[in-house]
Amino acid sequence: MNQLNHVDEFHAALAEYRLSHTAIKTLSEVRLLLMVAPSASGRNTIIRELVKTGRYHFIVSDTTRNPRSNNGVPEENGREYWFRNEEEMLDDIKKGEFLEAAVIHNQQVSGVSVRELELARKDGKVAITDIEIVGAANIHRAKPDTAILFMVPPSFDIWLERIHSRGKMPEDELIRRLESAEDELSTALKSDFYRFVLNDTVEGTTAEIIRFADTGYYDPFKEQLSREVAQNLYKRVKKYLVEWRQTHSLDSSR
Repeated sequence: MNQLNHVDEFHAALAEYRLSHTAIKTLSEVRLLLMVAPSASGRNTIIRELVKTGRYHFIVSDTTRNPRSNNGVPEENGREYWFRNEEEMLDDIKKGEFLEAAVIHNQQVSGVSVRELELARKDGKVAITDIEIVGAANIHRAKPDTAILFMVPPSFDIWLERIHSRGKMPEDELIRRLESAEDELSTALKSDFYRFVLNDTVEGTTAEIIRFADTGYYDPFKEQLSREVAQNLYKRVKKYLVEWRQTHSLDSSR
């Protein structure tokens, strides 16, 4: 189990965090595309397709947690994350060398290092990464012209099929994912800096994002349709959770 030895120091450093002058300069010169989505919406598949074009640099985040295995495949330094010790991370945070960073469950610190943005800038590529809703808001504050996309599956039923296609999932894990999705959808729908993207086909979605990244244009009809799908998804998730809680409340009272 991961454990932070300097948790109070991290909280203190992040509470008064300021980007360094070098970081601000790099940030102003790089094109940045963020992908936010509920679990199993196909976000990582789309990112891989974009990276294959050779025009996008995938940002590998830094983390203090230990490497682990995903479906029997060990994580590698520089692929899933840059695995760093607490002292290095804390020093870089104090120097203002992160675009954003956060303490997660008081067990680890993860964040986007400006070092990765500098690599994208030097290569003349668009920096791209998947990110959580809180991190996206933090980056928007630091760089308001960041392109931030919120990806949604075609429907609630298709989304559940995608979740279950990854293998049998314990019920409590499914509920945690739905609760996270409820929060993510609610927050995104109330925000004014997201572009909603409907992930119906890999080819079509990838092409739409490339056009948006190249020209800044996103079909307003598709934007409205995607937003409506997100609103419906939010309602279905909320309804599912209410019914689940009612059922389990009755079961526990018997």
